[in-house]
Amino acid sequence: MKTQVTQEQTLSLAFAAAWNRVEKRLDSSLGAIRGISLAEYRLLRALSGAPNSWASRVDLAHAIGLTPSGVTRALRPLEKLGLISTAKSKRDARLALASLTPAGQELVEDASAVVNDQMKIILDRSPKMSARIDEMIELLEDFGR
Repeated sequence: MKTQVTQEQTLSLAFAAAWNRVEKRLDSSLGAIRGISLAEYRLLRALSGAPNSWASRVDLAHAIGLTPSGVTRALRPLEKLGLISTAKSKRDARLALASLTPAGQELVEDASAVVNDQMKIILDRSPKMSARIDEMIELLEDFGR
């Protein structure tokens, strides 16, 4: 017996396939040009936009969809490379905060240019998406809330 494929299933599979293509292209380009993964870029980008330039593991986890322990594991190599610094909160010693170093900020700026260039290439290949980019951003930001 063949299972009927619903619109919802088709949407979920199309969304996953599209993200897979974008993720592979960005991950490959960022790795080759800047030496970081897309996941590391997302983490550094979240730190770049953090209020007062500092963010907790929990805030970062919420921003990029990892667990706080996953963020801790991801931050360690970035700290060893001198891209971020960590410090204990003055109010709560249990709370570790992270911030970009100047080298980390420079890397975010360089990597953002790579992301922009790659997304322009992707969008050039998809004129329907490119023509409605603002609408797509709005729809995706609302998606899954």
